[in-house]
Amino acid sequence: MKKTLKIILTVLLAIILVGAGVFYYWTQQTYEASDTLSQLVDKEDIHSEEDWLLFEPEGGADTGVVLYPGAKVEPDAYSYYGRRLAEQGYFVAIPNLRLNLAILDLNKAEQVIEKHPEMKSWYVAGHSLGGIGATSFSMNNQDVVDGVILLGSYPSDSTDFSDVSMPMLSIYAEHDQLTTLDKIEDTKHLLSEQAELHEIKGGNHAQFGVYGPQKGDGNATISVEKQQNEIMHVIIEWLDQQDKTENEMQ
Repeated sequence: MKKTLKIILTVLLAIILVGAGVFYYWTQQTYEASDTLSQLVDKEDIHSEEDWLLFEPEGGADTGVVLYPGAKVEPDAYSYYGRRLAEQGYFVAIPNLRLNLAILDLNKAEQVIEKHPEMKSWYVAGHSLGGIGATSFSMNNQDVVDGVILLGSYPSDSTDFSDVSMPMLSIYAEHDQLTTLDKIEDTKHLLSEQAELHEIKGGNHAQFGVYGPQKGDGNATISVEKQQNEIMHVIIEWLDQQDKTENEMQ
């Protein structure tokens, strides 16, 4: 009996170890920034510090944006957001996530927020699975976070913002086959009453970053540069409106 139990436990341990190994290998098969990124962002504009890519305006900033990458997507694939927002006076931080998955590093934003107490406002954004990190952190830190930006993403049932006073911006794409239009529609009730939604006509899931095609995604009918520029226009306009509203309340 003891010998049989030992064999069973050995087999179970072997299965667990093999499963863990396969999972780890899967997480390391990341989406790297494509060659297109070099046409949009100069490498000198990308500053790496510990676990973060940081983009700081020359004159300093009092508003920060933390952007959680999508699952298995390298942080530099979102560098265009960082550069463009920094040009508009916003401080931007994009983290390296544990095993490249936001769900394993939900509170990552806390690190950079604690390190920059000079910021008067913080917005937390996330692409795809990174949106889970953004919404989870924001829900649990409403005293710190001033707004949420979702990029081809949506809240989970555990992060229901319908009764939360929180500005939210949800940007989604027409040909996104990973965060589909149906999923956006089905989860709208989880957004706050202040939420604004914007559809990128012709866009897809992968072009929320600059890392090339993604398995299971739809085909975009606009260029990655055009999609990125539209996203940036919408985000900057929204952030400026939040700043204006906040100043009027003071």
